[in-house]
Amino acid sequence: MNIERVETHPAASPVLPAKVRTYWLSVAVDVPVNGPFEYSSSEPVPIGLRVIVPFGRRKLVGVVVGAPEQPSIDEAYIKPVEAVLDDLPPFSGHWLRLARFAAQYYQRPLGEVILPALPAPLRKISAYQGKRSAGGPVERLARRKAPALAQVEPAPALQLNEQQAEAANTIAQTQGFKVFLLHGVTGSGKTEVYLHAAQQCMARGKQVLFLVPEINLTPQLEQSIRARLAAVVAPEAIAVMHSGLSDSERLRAWLNAQHGRAAILLGTRLSVFAPLPNLGLIVVDEEHDSSYKQQDGLRYSARDLAVWRAHDLDIPVVLGSATPSLESWYHAQRGHYKKLSLEQRARQVALPAVRLVDTRRLALQQGFSPQLLEAITQRLQAGEQSLVFLNRRGYAPALTCSSCGWVSKCPRCTAYTVLHRQGGRRSNLQCHHCGFQARVPHACPDCGDQDMRPMGRGTQRVEEHLAELFPTARIARIDADSTRLKGSAAQLFAQVHAGEIDILVGTQMVAKGHDFGRLGLVGVLNADAMLFAQDFRAPERLFAQLMQVSGRAGRHTQGAEVLIQTDYPEQAVYQALVRHDYDGFAQYALNEREAIGLPPYTYQALLTAEARELASASKFLQAARSLPEQRAGEFSTTSLITLYDPVPLRVLRVANVERAQLLIESVSRPALQGFLSKWVHALPELAREARVRWQLEVDPMEI
Repeated sequence: MNIERVETHPAASPVLPAKVRTYWLSVAVDVPVNGPFEYSSSEPVPIGLRVIVPFGRRKLVGVVVGAPEQPSIDEAYIKPVEAVLDDLPPFSGHWLRLARFAAQYYQRPLGEVILPALPAPLRKISAYQGKRSAGGPVERLARRKAPALAQVEPAPALQLNEQQAEAANTIAQTQGFKVFLLHGVTGSGKTEVYLHAAQQCMARGKQVLFLVPEINLTPQLEQSIRARLAAVVAPEAIAVMHSGLSDSERLRAWLNAQHGRAAILLGTRLSVFAPLPNLGLIVVDEEHDSSYKQQDGLRYSARDLAVWRAHDLDIPVVLGSATPSLESWYHAQRGHYKKLSLEQRARQVALPAVRLVDTRRLALQQGFSPQLLEAITQRLQAGEQSLVFLNRRGYAPALTCSSCGWVSKCPRCTAYTVLHRQGGRRSNLQCHHCGFQARVPHACPDCGDQDMRPMGRGTQRVEEHLAELFPTARIARIDADSTRLKGSAAQLFAQVHAGEIDILVGTQMVAKGHDFGRLGLVGVLNADAMLFAQDFRAPERLFAQLMQVSGRAGRHTQGAEVLIQTDYPEQAVYQALVRHDYDGFAQYALNEREAIGLPPYTYQALLTAEARELASASKFLQAARSLPEQRAGEFSTTSLITLYDPVPLRVLRVANVERAQLLIESVSRPALQGFLSKWVHALPELAREARVRWQLEVDPMEI
């Protein structure tokens, strides 16, 4: 669309030039300043189209979100848009409502919601300007041939048991908005329920959005979806979106979704913002997973936005988990969500026996109890696989001097550097908070002693020790270090599924969603580390993590077992695990939270400040805390709001920046939102005065 218009008239009939009408536009751009911003155009521009606009000394891609009759500021200060990008249809009213809700609820500028939700090529100026931009990214992608999809052997639909069939039919027959909490034990066949409901949704010509918490869960699930639906939809009608894709791959999937060509969109949390014009069903698998919460920028919960989106579109949404979040369980108990239960495994195999190994009086060998080593030996002899679970990557959590007690600390953080083996005898020290790396010193920096020893153990050290104990076993390690290269995680998991691995050592990457056919044993090391963490959600996360990793065992064979090593076998978390009793644990945890006044019985927000010195961060937070008292007339609902004292974070300093936080709490969500909407406008000025960076998080996952 050309926004410049030139009027011409015959020379023989000179007339005064017609007055060109000016159209006013509200445009959202990705800047940390409240907008939208007003621009002018000589032609009308539909709401939802992208435009290129000047912003200070820069040019930015923005999205038109309004067309006011009159501007709110002096016309002399309003600049014209430079170009209208009409290579895509305008974003729908529903999509813009979703973005507005996210901006309002999470207290962020609208542009910081809309633009980051788009594939990178659609928001880059360079994609539309310069010699290499001919046609724009959409036209350039259309000229390229789509990569051929791997052939998938069609798989017949499995016969559902009674509970699966009831759940699938209940979802499929629902008209209008409804939240279903699909609670099924590990291996109960939740995926089959999703697929049956999705197939019936697509039969009505609707699209399905399928969310998963992590990238490494997508290959296996994508394969299952393609195999099961091969006879129903074309391969290109199944789109996949996650951050591991290239820009062009992500753009192609996004465009297929927007144009309605994708019948199913499978993706991680950002996919909740995908434009789906004919959406009929949303599925959130492993709904409890903290990976659904974005931890920087717009700190949104994809699960919660999925529920809002379903409500706005008047369609059903399914939240599935063997260990639902306590918030979702609370809503189901009160009738806000409809609970659907799968109480038995889809295959006729029993849940694994969970056994607690009391390590208080045991002599451990590199962290292994005699019971666990004997169990691994038995599984090897039986030709079965074992999984050793330790949620700590690296070789050892720290390096220490046995003479003077020196411990390897990060020079930029209040944290220890982790010892990593790089292959052969090469090692280095890495900080998992700021990325600092250093060579391992030949001698103690304090006393000069060369007797330096690793303290504790990580997955690399466990893998090394197992290789010494079981030299003929095929051992693999799956963690963030071993899966850095693109495709490496999928390759390692494929080896496990193919039976090419005897012992798997892994972190939380292996704890959920994977269907290992020959896994007969799960051994858990160092579970107690999370038991007494400061965050009140730690027991919930520990229970979910251990129940999920336990559920990897015995999905296809009888007699599987789980051994959890602990110094505290009497703890409620472990006792509930032995009984496979999620209901009992959830009720215990909810009673405890209600007594103390914690979510879901209250609502929270967290203001975090960062500065070179803690004093500056604390000063800013204290000023923010005092603001409602100083401006009492502006804050009418403060009686329902509690602002706690500022406190330093547990890891105080990261990358030479010191951090503190302030917790805001209320028994009323509307009261909290009303308070935050006013309070947040005063924070930028306070931050400039104190010279700090700040971040407000609504519904924080960690405190």
